[in-house]
Amino acid sequence: MHPSPEAIAVGVILIVVIAAYALFGGADLGGGIWDLLAGGADRGAAPRELIDESITPVWEGNHVWLVFILVLLWTAFPPAFAAIMTALFVPLSLSALGIVLRGVGFAFRHTAQRLHMRRFTGATFAAASLITPFFMGTAVGAVVTGQVPVHPAGNVLAAWTSPTAILTGFLFVAACAYISAVYLVLEARQIGHLTRYFSLRATVAGVVTGALAGATFAELSTSAPYVYHRLTGIALPLVAISIAAGIAVLGMLWLRWHHGVFLRATAAIAVATVVFGWGLAQYPYLFPTSLSLAAGSAPTGSLVAEFVVAGLAVLLVAPAFALLYFLQQRRLLTAHDSETDLRLAAQLEAAVPGRPAAAPVSAGTQKTTALVLAVLAIKAIKDAFSSSRRQ
Repeated sequence: MHPSPEAIAVGVILIVVIAAYALFGGADLGGGIWDLLAGGADRGAAPRELIDESITPVWEGNHVWLVFILVLLWTAFPPAFAAIMTALFVPLSLSALGIVLRGVGFAFRHTAQRLHMRRFTGATFAAASLITPFFMGTAVGAVVTGQVPVHPAGNVLAAWTSPTAILTGFLFVAACAYISAVYLVLEARQIGHLTRYFSLRATVAGVVTGALAGATFAELSTSAPYVYHRLTGIALPLVAISIAAGIAVLGMLWLRWHHGVFLRATAAIAVATVVFGWGLAQYPYLFPTSLSLAAGSAPTGSLVAEFVVAGLAVLLVAPAFALLYFLQQRRLLTAHDSETDLRLAAQLEAAVPGRPAAAPVSAGTQKTTALVLAVLAIKAIKDAFSSSRRQ
C-alpha cells in the first residue's frame, strides 16, 4: 500500500525540521563541545567569551525545532512515536537530561559568584553539550537499522548500543562540532581575532566528521542493507552533494576565504543533505522494512491539521527566528552594549552637581521589601477569592 500524498508531505516537513534542528541546535551544542575543549581558564578565556556571545541570544530559541519535531512525530505518526519513546526511552531520557543540565549550567555559570561554582556550572554546560548529541545519534542509529520493534515491551538495549548506533552517536557529536566551528569562524572574523583558532578546529572537525560518516556508511551495508542500497541508489546524488560541500568548506578554510554567505551556506548544505538523504533512503518506511509510512500515518484529517500548524509556524515563528538571527549576526543582542550604557548612565548621574549620591541598599532592606510585597500579594489573592465566593 502506497502512502497518501498528505503523509508524504508531512514526512517531508518532518525531515526539513530535523535538518533545521541539526543546523541551528547542532551549532549550539557544538559550541558547548568547543567550550569543553578550550583548555584552562586563561588559555580558554577568549574562545569561551566568543562562544558565549554567539550562543546567548539564540540557545533557548533553537529548541523550538526539537519541540516541533516531537509534536509532528506524535500527531502525524503515532505508532512510530510510541515505539521510539518506549524502545529508546533510555537514550532519549539521557539526551533530555543533557538538554536540561546544559541549560542550567549555561545560565548559572554567568551568575555564580564563587570561582568553584563557575567552574562546576561551566563543566556541566560543556559535558551536557557532549552527552546530548551522542545519545540523540544512538537513537537515530537504532531507527536506521530497523532494530526498533513496532510494539516494544520496554527499553531495547541492543537497538541503541549496536555498532551502527554508537558510530552514529559519535557522528552527531563530530557534526555538531563541525558546523559550530564553521559558524564561529565567521563570528571571530567580525571581531577581528580567533579566526585562525576556529578555522583550524573546523578543519579538524570536518575531517573527523567525514571519516566517521564513511565508517558509518560502511557499517550500514551489513546492519541496514535496505537503507544502504537506497543511499547508493536513489539517494546517491544527495550523498555526493554532501561530500562535495564538505570538501568545498575545507578548501575555503584552507584558502582563508571566509565569505559569510558562501561559507555558512556550504557548511549547511553539507549537513542538511545528509538528513535529506537519510529520509529518502528510508522511504517508504518509518522503520526500515517493519513499519511503512502508510501503516504508521495518522488519519487524513490529522495530517491536514499538520499543514495548518506548519503554515502558522511559517507565518509566526519563521519571521521571529529571522529577526532573532538578524540581530544576533549584527551583534545587537550581546550584553556588552547594555552594560556600557548602564555604566555611562551611572557616571552621568554622579556627575550632576548638587545631587547627593544614592545610598546603597542593604541586604536586610531588600529582604524586608520582598517580604512586604509577598504579604501584599497574598492578601490581594485572598481578597479576590473572597469577593468571588460572595458573588
